[in-house]
Amino acid sequence: MLMTLFASGMIACGSSGGSSAQTEAAEDVIGSRDSTPVILVPEQPGKDVLGNEEAKLDISNISEGYISAAYFGDAAKVKVQITADDHLTYTFDLRPDGSWNVFPLSTGDGHYVIGVYSNIEATMYAEVFSTELDVVLTDEFGPFLYPNQYVWFTEDTRAIKKASEICRSADTDLDCVTKIYDYVVGHVVYDQQEAESVQSGYLPDVDEVMDTGKGICFDYAALVATMLRTQQIPTRMEIGYAGTAYHAWISCYVDEVGWINSLIYFDGENWSMMDPTMAASQGEKKLKKFIGDGTNYRMLYLY
Repeated sequence: MLMTLFASGMIACGSSGGSSAQTEAAEDVIGSRDSTPVILVPEQPGKDVLGNEEAKLDISNISEGYISAAYFGDAAKVKVQITADDHLTYTFDLRPDGSWNVFPLSTGDGHYVIGVYSNIEATMYAEVFSTELDVVLTDEFGPFLYPNQYVWFTEDTRAIKKASEICRSADTDLDCVTKIYDYVVGHVVYDQQEAESVQSGYLPDVDEVMDTGKGICFDYAALVATMLRTQQIPTRMEIGYAGTAYHAWISCYVDEVGWINSLIYFDGENWSMMDPTMAASQGEKKLKKFIGDGTNYRMLYLY
């Protein structure tokens, strides 16, 4: 089967401002919340593998909210497409080197169609392998606690240790969210140069963002998501439009309030748009005017 696959718009963000990196104040207080990192590791045990000589899917852990794919053929460009019950199709790049790549089953329980496609020429791709799966998750939050291609981390990711330090004085998950959010907003500035030069297929490196102290919205969202997921706080990277700009932001789940969706400003009792890029680069009044009732934000995908 031949098909044309179009890459989604690059997430360069519509913001050009920035705030100076600040020095983190030492936290001497130990809170009642345990900030020990919990790092879930995707595995490919080979108990349930589908595919052929060119492409394989390890679906042994679909109940945990992810699949793994590997490509062994000759094509230089390979895509994975995942289509769920809502007919929204997620398209990912698959490294053509035989290594396992991890992809989330973001929409939870339901019926999925999964295909691997190799590039023929230009935007034309040929189907290498496809299958259909019925998924029932063990934990509805699984897809938003494990790492995946867009929010990637391992036990060696330095941002995880920083998150543990930041949350050391927290008493609740909400405290932890606030502290991580404030840290990223205060220590990462918007990288206009990267935004203007970013290429299709770009993936965040959260430790590089930590080291350089700058990034685009994709980087901001991946860093916050990494920190929160390893603090056992389910976190979604959401991609869509902020006004007319293709953009990435986050939502997270805390027991005290449930999902914090499309929110950012915390006044001590309530949140509004939780978008670390906008918070780092816009003045409070301008930010609140832009956000309004949230209608400026339109989510297309979540990871």
